[in-house]
Amino acid sequence: MRVLECTTPGSMTLVERERPEPGPGEVLLDMRRVGICGTDIHAFGGNQPYFSYPRVLGHELAGRIVATGSTADRGLIGHDACIIPYLHCGQCAACRRGRTNCCQSLEVIGVHRDGGMAEALVVPTRHLMTSEILSVDQLALVECLAIGAHAVRRSELSAGELAVVVGAGPIGMGVIQFARSCGARVMVIDTNRERLAFCIEELGVEETCHATEDDVMAALEALSEGALGDVVFDATGNPAAMNRGFDFAGHGGRYVLVSVVRADITFHDPDFHRRELTLLGSRNATYEDFATVMTAMEAGRLHEQAMITHRCTLADMPDTMARWCAPASGVIKGMIEIDAAARSGAGVSA
Repeated sequence: MRVLECTTPGSMTLVERERPEPGPGEVLLDMRRVGICGTDIHAFGGNQPYFSYPRVLGHELAGRIVATGSTADRGLIGHDACIIPYLHCGQCAACRRGRTNCCQSLEVIGVHRDGGMAEALVVPTRHLMTSEILSVDQLALVECLAIGAHAVRRSELSAGELAVVVGAGPIGMGVIQFARSCGARVMVIDTNRERLAFCIEELGVEETCHATEDDVMAALEALSEGALGDVVFDATGNPAAMNRGFDFAGHGGRYVLVSVVRADITFHDPDFHRRELTLLGSRNATYEDFATVMTAMEAGRLHEQAMITHRCTLADMPDTMARWCAPASGVIKGMIEIDAAARSGAGVSA
């Protein structure tokens, strides 16, 4: 089978490997879709803190189950599924508390071990979720949106509160959609006017601000009658923006860092204490968050498919990835299609 390796930062190579076989408690999937996210972009650029090379990227995954290692699981064959890529031990203190997303020995498919940019992948059966309703495009978007669902759940955001979402990439767009589903008011801040317009036109956001060209503090104070944000979410992946986000939270507010960067994040302690802020990290997602996203998708309550702006085959990705990483590319969500057309070498627009 063909596998796409990220050999060094900025370099991808298509190689041949033996097709894997599932063992007990595992299934084999023919991969169908792989979504590209900020983690992949940072890994490709050499800026992902949990990453080593060479590595097969890809953790936003959808595939068709074609074989199982256990007889009891054979009923799954032929079903399309999304993959929960966070492999947890089930035994540590975090896992025992249901915090499998931050297991002490967590391994993430596509980060700590090889991922789904391949024609086939073996995963534990308990890390699959199937749907009779959702398309493979939708299934490949579940993980991305589950990150946002988890961040909003962790923030305990409630109706009527003001949520400030900094960063209008795919993760931020997931936060936006689940914040709005809570009944919260949402302001979105970004440096990209096109993405801000997308949030208005596709996601129903009413308040946006350009991070450098607009007076963000004045706009936020006007919207909140001087109280600032009840909850601030950072989804920028930018250390300077993450530091600045402390300024957007009001007295008694919460600040949720959804981004992870290879840097120190600092804040002015007197201001932090004066406002009695709560600082939260939000890492990955749990089974509950995946179920929340799939239920919302199946009910048509999300705008996930509008997020897919670019498509490519596995074979074309070595030449495409660098273009998709460029800020001027206009990519919101790039999607790799791995199917009969891709295997035969037929091109898909990039």
